[in-house]
Amino acid sequence: MRQAGNVSGLGSGSAQADHAAPTLRKVADEGKRITLPGNHEVLITRRNFLYGLAGTAAVAALGAAAVAVDQLSGNEATISTLDVAEEDVFTTQDCTQVENPDTCMQLYASITLPYGSLVWANDSTYAFALMPTDMGKPLVQMAILSLTSGSVTTLLANAVGEAEGFEIYDVRGCANGVVWTEADILDGVWRVYSATHDGASLGTPQLLDEGDSNWEMPTLAAVGSYAWWQLLPRTDGEARYENSKLMRSAFGTAKPEEVLRSNGRMSTPPYATGNGLAVTPRAETSGTYYQLTHLNAKGEVTDALILPSLMRPLEAGYGPTGFSFMYDAIYNYGGGIANLGTYTPAEAGTPAGNDPTGLAGAESYGARTWFRYDRVPAAPPAWCGRWFMVKAPTAVVGIDVKTRESFILEVKSGSDTYGEYLASTGEQSLIVTYCNIDHTDLEGVNERRCLVRVWEAVS
Repeated sequence: MRQAGNVSGLGSGSAQADHAAPTLRKVADEGKRITLPGNHEVLITRRNFLYGLAGTAAVAALGAAAVAVDQLSGNEATISTLDVAEEDVFTTQDCTQVENPDTCMQLYASITLPYGSLVWANDSTYAFALMPTDMGKPLVQMAILSLTSGSVTTLLANAVGEAEGFEIYDVRGCANGVVWTEADILDGVWRVYSATHDGASLGTPQLLDEGDSNWEMPTLAAVGSYAWWQLLPRTDGEARYENSKLMRSAFGTAKPEEVLRSNGRMSTPPYATGNGLAVTPRAETSGTYYQLTHLNAKGEVTDALILPSLMRPLEAGYGPTGFSFMYDAIYNYGGGIANLGTYTPAEAGTPAGNDPTGLAGAESYGARTWFRYDRVPAAPPAWCGRWFMVKAPTAVVGIDVKTRESFILEVKSGSDTYGEYLASTGEQSLIVTYCNIDHTDLEGVNERRCLVRVWEAVS
């Protein structure tokens, strides 16, 4: 393990604030050409789309009761961080590619949505989508997709605050409920709502939070019986020195609770794992260290891992072998965990629990072999059966990190430049991908749609 002493300085901010993105109107009107800043080789990330609409967010405190504030307490003089040797990290170059992907993953269902739709899935029952309309208002509608039947139902045709100038902005959901944000671009304000659903209709929307441009638009997760949202102060706003917060409220209620706070900006959005979520607060020390943290559905810390100083993940996830994380930068320190790409351990270990020193996590994770998908990150990963699923520049790739085999899912002809996109997170029995197709064949017939595909592992 690597011992890290005190290093003074404030957090450098989350990656999500550093990116620009097109607006919902652009996606609704044009439906494509979503480009990453910085001339990266990938052309779309869902994060860039979602953070570009308003660039506005703030929080008005609702007097929430804390259920797990300061779970990461312990201002230690020395903490232990992840240390992995370069020879203990392998990539797809060390894997055997399976020639026929049908022997690894089979198509379970296909669903067609309007061209330009965005899709999210963090359980194996439902996915949720924002579907552009052909009208100036509303820009998008919120839909639920049944992964088993293939049905598509509009849950919310208009924003709750439509009369006040709000548009639906982002959505996440699970079998128990849905959480979404609405934004008023002209006034620079946002709101967080949640509701129960029965698979076909929405319960009464509950207003959970609202704010203005001193805070970023909240990022969302739906886990268990709760809607979750994360609040980050904008680096150029009046709240820039405030703590970040992870909030939740039970579906069907408007009773926000503060679950966790970070001294400085958290590095990644919350990542739903099905039975919990992963977040990355700042470790409780004077230096800038990001702590990968897994919470169960009750909001209790079950695993933690502190990354080396100033190494800031773009995304963090959690699966059968523990934490995964993504870097879109290259560091000249950190040993085997220093290059850009998506990392995950090749084998499971003992969860570290709530350990503020980082010792248990550093020992457990540092002793394992790691896999790195060595491409610019474009989407958080997922797991299906024995396969670790990642987004390649134009395709979705599966890797068995134990047998070191890999396969590539077919990319539909006519797909936009980003190809197939991975919509799922967590460990799932069904994996969801989608692509937006705008293609005219030699006979002049145009195909213009969003094709959602549901996959099931063969073995």
